[in-house]
Amino acid sequence: MVNIFDVDYTILKKPSAWHFLLEALSEKLINFSQIKRLPFEWLRYKLGDPNQDFIEETVKHLANIERSVLEALMQTCFEQRMKPSIYTGAMRLIEEMKKRGETIMFATSSFNIMIKPLERFLDINGSLSSTLEFADGKTTGRVVGMSLFGVKKKDIAAAWLAEHSIVPSDVRFYSDSYTDLPLLEYAGEAIAVNPDHILKREAKKRGWEIIYFRETLGCIKYDSQT
Repeated sequence: MVNIFDVDYTILKKPSAWHFLLEALSEKLINFSQIKRLPFEWLRYKLGDPNQDFIEETVKHLANIERSVLEALMQTCFEQRMKPSIYTGAMRLIEEMKKRGETIMFATSSFNIMIKPLERFLDINGSLSSTLEFADGKTTGRVVGMSLFGVKKKDIAAAWLAEHSIVPSDVRFYSDSYTDLPLLEYAGEAIAVNPDHILKREAKKRGWEIIYFRETLGCIKYDSQT
């Protein structure tokens, strides 16, 4: 069995991009003017009308950043922001899969450079993720190929699975978001994790399993100190 997980709100309580933006703003790597459209895009997403190309449009504002600077920032971001946001229920589920010898992967619209520390921490098999383009060691402000958002995530995942001779019936996909309906429909088994209201409605209609994670690593640390 191949287990594929979305990341934001499925593995992490808050989006990986949110953690990155907070860290990048605090380090003055970016400024507010570069991300001023994000609240509008977030509203479109919540209203069920997401901009399918918002990642390609947003990444234009991340040009000319040194790869080494970005990698160092993301490692700090992971330790201080992302790691405490990991759902312990997701960690336990992944450990059970490892014991059964199953494959575990991410399929996420987040950039690979943001996800690598999480991938290493959970010791999974790999990731399908959006990829920042670099030239001469710096970001170009472009994405390599397509971002993994909406139907594009499904198309890229389906191509990867076919390349590795894995049939959809051997795939289990976990996600929180209605934007992942194409891949949820493609997978042999679909599991809605902390689903938004649109996905929750669809999951109930289709008889998909719904699970909820609440506790995070940060909660455990906090409780142990009180």
